[in-house]
Amino acid sequence: MNHPHPAASPSLTETLVSLIRTKPVNDADIEAAALFTLDAVANSLAGRNSEPGRILLDWWRASPSNAAPDPGREAFLMGALCHILETDDLHRESVVHPGCVVIPAAWALARKRGANGRSFLTSVLHGFEAAARVGMAVGPAHYKIWHNTATCGPFGSAMAAAALLGLEDGEAVHALGNAGSQSSGLWQFLETGAMTKHLHAGHAAEAGIRAAELAAFGFTGPPKILEGDKGFFRAACPDADPEAVVRDASAPWQLTRTSIKPWPSCRHTHPTIDATEELRTRLIADGHTPEDIAAVEVSTYQAALDVCDRPTATSDYEAKFSLQHAVAAGLLLPGVDFEAFGPEARQRCADLAARVTVGAENPWTSAYPKSWGGRVRVKLTGGEEYEAVRTNAKGDPEAPLSRNEMIAKAEMLLRHGGVSAPAFIIDGILALPLGSPLPDLGLT
Repeated sequence: MNHPHPAASPSLTETLVSLIRTKPVNDADIEAAALFTLDAVANSLAGRNSEPGRILLDWWRASPSNAAPDPGREAFLMGALCHILETDDLHRESVVHPGCVVIPAAWALARKRGANGRSFLTSVLHGFEAAARVGMAVGPAHYKIWHNTATCGPFGSAMAAAALLGLEDGEAVHALGNAGSQSSGLWQFLETGAMTKHLHAGHAAEAGIRAAELAAFGFTGPPKILEGDKGFFRAACPDADPEAVVRDASAPWQLTRTSIKPWPSCRHTHPTIDATEELRTRLIADGHTPEDIAAVEVSTYQAALDVCDRPTATSDYEAKFSLQHAVAAGLLLPGVDFEAFGPEARQRCADLAARVTVGAENPWTSAYPKSWGGRVRVKLTGGEEYEAVRTNAKGDPEAPLSRNEMIAKAEMLLRHGGVSAPAFIIDGILALPLGSPLPDLGLT
């Protein structure tokens, strides 16, 4: 007697596609997606005003032209520009910057296909969800070598593109399979401060579009790209938690669990910047001057040290990845803005930065990555001590920027990027929930 073979269990990718596509979307979710879009667009336009940004634009305009009209190439440029100034969003539990990958991919494709604002914003929700859920599963060991935005980002751009292209579920699975097979991006660039990190975001945005476009034509991909014997987790994630991809399906959209950066530096420096700005105010109120500071102690989580323990910063970029400089800047400067990482600020802060010690301690180590916090303790020459603690940093979902603060940040970034009339872009993006078309950014 012949017995039928039991039906194969769905792969993680198949379950993820179903989870995302059956998740309800309400008006508040769409409004949140519009604000995150505004943040990413403003970052891309501001990124033009930087050395890497100018190189990218020179490359784009080169002859023979690299300015290909296809949305994948446009997404590459927009994504790379978005990730330059270190002011783009971050999802803590996945350690992924979803906006610099998902939004450029969705934007370029939606513009090409004439999608309305609401369809575009829904695709952004889908993309953030995919990138964040894969990122939550990779495990902390992955992040020590691999840049999660680069490796998990292609899943997000592919999922957003699948929505805009109207792919069926099976086609979306193929798209994610081939996007995941293009996952790459190593932290080695930190050793020299190379520009590679921007390439990571651009590639991840372009890879997802290409995978989804090919899936629309029947190009197949591996459904078990995540959990397969020769898949992503086996190859690059020694302590992966595969079930995290689909765990807690009814949770709010991961976009709403994503942090917005108030300061232009690595997010790992933000809990300490937040704390030091409080301490600076208190020290001034009590009549103390910078000369009164004998030493500063920072206690935080290990990942912050892995990426940002840099006692001496010799460039703007190194300063953005230095806890020591960030603490000194927060204590000495009137505000931690773009100029706070430049040569004059680095010189002014160098002496105090040399007196900053950093270490990993509980409760911050055990709370990471669900919570990114820390403590800053300032010791004065007279023996007094001042201390500030952060469980979460400003811009986290628990301490969010207001709508007006996000608009003000976007206006600042747009003006930094040379946009003389930011209101056109700001108003156009904030009208997307009503179904308005995407405005022309004049990116290049």
